[in-house]
Amino acid sequence: MARDAPRLYLITPPIFDRTPCPPLFSEAIQAYGVACLLLRTAVLGGEEKVRVFRALAPSLQRQGIACLVAGDPQVAVRATADGVHIDGEEAQLERALRALKPGYIVGAGGLRTRHEAMIAGEAGADYVLFGDCGEPHSDIVERVAWWAELFTVPCIGYAHDLGSIGDLVRAGADFIALGDAVFADPRGAGAALRDAAKLVTEIPEIAG
Repeated sequence: MARDAPRLYLITPPIFDRTPCPPLFSEAIQAYGVACLLLRTAVLGGEEKVRVFRALAPSLQRQGIACLVAGDPQVAVRATADGVHIDGEEAQLERALRALKPGYIVGAGGLRTRHEAMIAGEAGADYVLFGDCGEPHSDIVERVAWWAELFTVPCIGYAHDLGSIGDLVRAGADFIALGDAVFADPRGAGAALRDAAKLVTEIPEIAG
């Protein structure tokens, strides 16, 4: 039988200020099936993070795109984000889960081992993200395939480039994460998203 196509999960480059970032407001984000955006900020203060998020995210949220804050549950609440993405630390993930569940999304990344991924899933993370630690593409594909076969918590595979998407789709990723593959594409983010949307729909048939 056929699987549903993965959705796209965008990870922004670090954003320094509240100046609108054109790719974030492009109609392509909605047209090409982006489900979630992790908005990373380069500013350090919590108040400025909130201001940056409130300036950039609401237009996307009105389109049904979940917008997450990187690493700070308090900022997520104050900025009216849809949730938070936590990298690596088990204790930080547990604090975020206690503070935000059940009303917010809490995702886990920075997972360098299978054991760390299983701990995050068992703790209650809404998703696990593989590949954001700079692992080789083959390792990301292997980890996604392992998780997809054994667990029900959604998994996200990070695609270093558009050419990596097909392997992650075939491995069973529920979402495809894209960072520089979209935001650093010399053709522009819209063109990259168009190609990514086409690639995620090339779903293999599963015997059964």
